Amino acid sequence: MVTRLLWISSFCFVLLSQADSGGAQEANRLDPAVVLGLVQSFYDQTKTLNADFEQTRYTRLYDRYDRAKGKVVFKKPGMMRWDYAKPNGQVFVSNGKTLLIYQPPEEGEKNGQLIERALDQDQLPSAFSFLTGSGNLEKDFEVRLLEHDNEKFKGGYVLQLIPRRPTPNYEQLVFYVRTLTTEGKRAGVVQRVLIIDSEGNRNRFDFSKIRFNREVSDKRFTYRAPRGTQKVKP
Repeated sequence: MVTRLLWISSFCFVLLSQADSGGAQEANRLDPAVVLGLVQSFYDQTKTLNADFEQTRYTRLYDRYDRAKGKVVFKKPGMMRWDYAKPNGQVFVSNGKTLLIYQPPEEGEKNGQLIERALDQDQLPSAFSFLTGSGNLEKDFEVRLLEHDNEKFKGGYVLQLIPRRPTPNYEQLVFYVRTLTTEGKRAGVVQRVLIIDSEGNRNRFDFSKIRFNREVSDKRFTYRAPRGTQKVKP
């Protein structure tokens, strides 16, 4: 286990220092199923992940783009937390059993809302289950390479993932993956996730400053809403 942790730490350094320059990227193109396997095996060995994120959400009905950013942390089994920077200010917290969503008050309102949902009723826990240890990419999805999009993601792979079992949370996922080699070992790291639902809405997350296997307390995945917050349960 210590050897694995040292390798992941070393790989993290390579990712941060060389991914943009391409110095440690794979020389030969790989089959998309192989790339997906590299992603799954690498994240199988990670217990926590911390990162900054930028979100771009497109709502087809209104032909509107909304953008936000913040910080995210994942911890196995089943835990995650998304803290959105102001002015958004939302918080998504899962303790592995339920999902809490804090929505701050709108303009003119005094109090926000705290919504409780089952994990399988929300898009984020479902789409990022490979990071929380509750999903298996190779078993859960059919995969193919998006050649056209891949030209825009130089040195990486753009993978289209179609769920083998239909889910109401999304129709497909698109992973933007870097495959790197360090100390003779290969790994696949997801740098962008695009979630597309059946109505054509698109929810994109770009990750930066990714850190693996840092110490994260379970207390990070509890949330106490501000006083006066209205609680909403299904």
